[in-house]
Amino acid sequence: MMSNPPDLRPDLARPVLRDDARPGQPKIGMVSLGCPKALVDSERILTRLRAEGYAISADYAGAEAVIVNTCGFLDSAKAESLEAIGEALRENGKVIVTGCLGAEPDYITGAHPTVMAVTGPQQYEQVLDAVHAAAPPAPDPFVDLLPASGVSLTPRHYSYLKISEGCNHHCKFCIIPAMRGRLQSRPAHAVLREAERLVEAGVRELLVISQDTSAYGVDLRHETANGHRAHITDLARDLGGLGAWVRLHYVYPYPHVRDLIPLMAEGLILPYLDIPFQHAHPDTLKRMARPAAAAKTLDEIAAWRRDCPEITLRSTFIVGYPGETEAEFQTLLDWLDAAQLDRVGCFQYENVQGAAANDLADHVPEEVKQDRWARFMEKAQAISEAKLAAKVGRRVEVIVDSVDADGAVCRTKADAPEIDGNLFVDAGFEALSPGDIVTVEVDEASEYDLWGRLV
Repeated sequence: MMSNPPDLRPDLARPVLRDDARPGQPKIGMVSLGCPKALVDSERILTRLRAEGYAISADYAGAEAVIVNTCGFLDSAKAESLEAIGEALRENGKVIVTGCLGAEPDYITGAHPTVMAVTGPQQYEQVLDAVHAAAPPAPDPFVDLLPASGVSLTPRHYSYLKISEGCNHHCKFCIIPAMRGRLQSRPAHAVLREAERLVEAGVRELLVISQDTSAYGVDLRHETANGHRAHITDLARDLGGLGAWVRLHYVYPYPHVRDLIPLMAEGLILPYLDIPFQHAHPDTLKRMARPAAAAKTLDEIAAWRRDCPEITLRSTFIVGYPGETEAEFQTLLDWLDAAQLDRVGCFQYENVQGAAANDLADHVPEEVKQDRWARFMEKAQAISEAKLAAKVGRRVEVIVDSVDADGAVCRTKADAPEIDGNLFVDAGFEALSPGDIVTVEVDEASEYDLWGRLV
């Protein structure tokens, strides 16, 4: 799981839309917490509000009300959400809560009884109703013009593209199905239409997200509608024809994932897979209610790399899961050595209210979790450092994220925004602009980042 960057807070946010309100126009602030899927929900809420004539406030004081889109996946995320709600109440006073933590309204009102309304994830209409009660809309159809791509909380050159909601898995550490329901895929033609509008508006990179991207279309029985089949392989091929970078996130390692690899080798989609392996020991995976075939996964990884040598593999893992022995943890370290993943994140297990894992026996002491996390990250960092060092002297294509007086911050095809590394250009960068895609020669590497020069 990841948090959105600080500049998505309403006191700092600068959405890609003018923030000067006309006289009499009500203004709404937004705090967006949690994962990219929640960020997409925030963008949809703001787009709906903007279409109704609301302006977006860049600070608490200037807003008639503040929406806090919460995360409720971990206890630490819940605490962050409660803190954000409290801050918004202190700074503004009129607060509407939505998002995953909104599925537990008593938990929120118990801590903050003065919030105006609490709604759950994806309950857009209820959010709008609460905003209407706080500040009635005052639209001016001759002035309030909405960009074709809607309101964006990301830079203009990349955008998250959510293809489904919910999840059919029953992982014991996760409560996403309870909060967001079972898998609900969007029709493929609707996803393509949104992607086309984004590319027409200047988006150069589409970040495909869902809770289980590999399962896209299963609930629709992979039906074909308006000429497009609801299957991740077909969708990836269609998106690859739009001329933008296409990056896949949250891809479970089902057998049909191998059908995506030729699309990467052909250059239709980025050679990048974000796959949540979570662990490697079969007993740990069984207690997690995850597929327990780590050895076969190594065979799949080898096949992916054989068919697409440039592929970048990213994953997340949990250490200190209930019952995890030192031997099981060592198996994970050995597996990581064998897998040589390019990008790795690791979390220490936390209880989550309502998760089945809470009731498992033999919870791991906090100091052991911390020790295992440190050992895991030490190994992952060494792998990353070696892999990046091997790129020195190579020419790679990068996308420019930002440019200031000191240089340009870029990303290679191996780097997703906010979660992976960067490539820095500190000479000859003056003519670059965000969204440019250029070729650089790598001349320096660290554990997670690269430096290069334009060629």
